[in-house]
Amino acid sequence: MNDKSKAPNFLGLIDENNQISLSDYKGSFLVLYFYPKDKTSGCTIQSQDFRDYKKKFANKNCKIIGISRDSIKSHKSFTEKESLNFPLISDPDETMCNAYGVMKEKSMYGRKYMGIERSTFVIDPDGNLIKEWRGVKVPGHVEEVYNFICEL
Repeated sequence: MNDKSKAPNFLGLIDENNQISLSDYKGSFLVLYFYPKDKTSGCTIQSQDFRDYKKKFANKNCKIIGISRDSIKSHKSFTEKESLNFPLISDPDETMCNAYGVMKEKSMYGRKYMGIERSTFVIDPDGNLIKEWRGVKVPGHVEEVYNFICEL
């Protein structure tokens, strides 16, 4: 993805009855963050950080969405446990993950597998991708994203 390219459209499930799409956020900045798995240490800290910064992002006309391959049921439990105040999209078939190019080969205990590379994207009010971070390290990341939004 190049700077100022159109962001890939999406239609994502946030619960059994509701979907959201990129067009629902037209007129606002949007942070999409892809993370590997609900209720794991790094993903929990990252989600808590976005939760804690949500009001600051909202004051800059910016919304937040988290995306992983976890089920709607897992997202619901994670959202309740961590008091998350933004939607999480369930992407078990990796449609959004592939559209944003976040699926990468990983290795654990010598076993190779495909997993989500922790990544964050900022989309402008016109639906253009204006910034991306890949291979994100959690400490300080949400603040870095917020500072980028503040500079716009």
